Amino acid sequence: MNKIEMPQCELCLHHFNSVFKNLNSEQLESVNFEKSCRLYKKGDIIYHEGNRTSGFYCISSGIIKVFKTGIEGREQIIRFVKKGDILGYRSLISKEAACSTAKVIEDAVMCFIPSEILFSLVKSNIDFAMEIMQRTAKELGESNKLLVDMAQKNVRERLASVLIMLAETFELDDNKILQINLTREELANIVGTATESVIRLLSEFKQDDLIDLKGRKIIIKNLDELEEISTMYL
Repeated sequence: MNKIEMPQCELCLHHFNSVFKNLNSEQLESVNFEKSCRLYKKGDIIYHEGNRTSGFYCISSGIIKVFKTGIEGREQIIRFVKKGDILGYRSLISKEAACSTAKVIEDAVMCFIPSEILFSLVKSNIDFAMEIMQRTAKELGESNKLLVDMAQKNVRERLASVLIMLAETFELDDNKILQINLTREELANIVGTATESVIRLLSEFKQDDLIDLKGRKIIIKNLDELEEISTMYL
């Protein structure tokens, strides 16, 4: 981890999409004063499943994957965290140890904010508290959808759902290239299947002209057809 020039909340490009968008100038100043910011390199672990944390993180840039470790150390990726998102706040609110591990997959600048600031803002700013509640509810909904997908969809349908989710989360550039680079193993860890199955299905999707592949880069050519596949038997 490396110290960097500290991003200022009020000048952050992602300010109006952040959980802090409804803070007044005094509250923003308090966050700025209490936080510490660092550069995390690809592969760095932010926290491990079972850790107790004393604060939460706001992502200024980069991508972090959040996952649980299952049988034989196999990862099940739950979600991704990107610029403008916050990380690690739910375990603070529930007063529980972290239920997942967070690992950097694209170099990230992150600000650590002590738990006391979180609780103070929740008590003093109703809009901030509502934003926290909405984010918690959204994450719960996404977790419920993942459970349903795992239980009711076959691997082909789940892969189509994952590609749609990634396109919505990270968007496509002008050439329809997905703006996140994942290994085939990481894709398999989201879908919940073997890496070989993901490789085979990606090749099938390419043959069907739904996607194109350039190394790790995935080009989404037909989102509508992927949507049909993902909901085929629902």
